[in-house]
Amino acid sequence: MGRVLALDYGKKRVGVAVSDPLQMIAQQLATLSPTEVWYFLDDYFAREEVDLVLIGYPVQTNGKGGSEALRYINPFIEKFLKRYPHIPLRQVDERFTSKIAQRLLIEGGFSRTQRQDKGRIDRLSAAIILQEYLNAKKS
Repeated sequence: MGRVLALDYGKKRVGVAVSDPLQMIAQQLATLSPTEVWYFLDDYFAREEVDLVLIGYPVQTNGKGGSEALRYINPFIEKFLKRYPHIPLRQVDERFTSKIAQRLLIEGGFSRTQRQDKGRIDRLSAAIILQEYLNAKKS
């Protein structure tokens, strides 16, 4: 059984999280620039067996896709599908993951400076996206 990788893709940063090989637990992995993500994925896919990649997809509260983020997420998805046709990619609702990440950092006792680290928030958001998927898969 391979791992599941999750991406919280943003205009400036990409949060990355990965499951354990049994696909039970998510852990934060990296924060990358949108340019670096391709080098990272090439290397990671060469080293690890990955069964699925999840990408946080902006969905409005009415359930429809739509935001400025789609202008850079959709081209990323198209390029991913061409570059890695053998790896399934699934879009998952990313609503409120940044707010949940902020709350978890507060509850975890992180300092204000640590909570303002946007890379930390992006990594944690990717882990939240992944853990929610893994939990739903178990049920």
